[in-house]
Amino acid sequence: MVVRHLLAIAVLPFTVTVLVPYWIAQRCQVSPALGGSAGPLALQAAGLAPLGLGVALFVASVWRFASEGKGTLAPWDPPPAFVVHGPYQFVRNPMISGVVLILFGEALVLLSPAHGAWASSFLALNLLYIPLVEEPQLERRFGDAYREYRRHVRRFIPRLTPWRSAP
Repeated sequence: MVVRHLLAIAVLPFTVTVLVPYWIAQRCQVSPALGGSAGPLALQAAGLAPLGLGVALFVASVWRFASEGKGTLAPWDPPPAFVVHGPYQFVRNPMISGVVLILFGEALVLLSPAHGAWASSFLALNLLYIPLVEEPQLERRFGDAYREYRRHVRRFIPRLTPWRSAP
């Protein structure tokens, strides 16, 4: 089970949050450095919040997929059980939300418009992919339970209170 998770993480989020940003940094000659004045330093400090929150959301989501769903984040090895606890009580896509937060946090910490463009592109891609591909698949797999969940929990903007499914 651990190997399945590590493979899925290495192929997908590691590529998106580490390999592609590394390639962008090399290509655009971006290197980590502290900003030279208060403004850039404040942006870098502000970038730590979405970075940390993104990592926390991602880890909590993967944990739920493994422990409750008995599957991985990979489309080729999805959880057979419907996961609606933990961060999924607040937002339907906490894993992608976490990755997006990580990417925008990286852009701020690196003070890199190129990384900001990558974060925006990744977000735009998921704004299309999730409703057009992923959600119809989830509806086919989980039926009425997913439709009920979708009615109460937003795709990317979290609820203020956790949603609890009817017993």
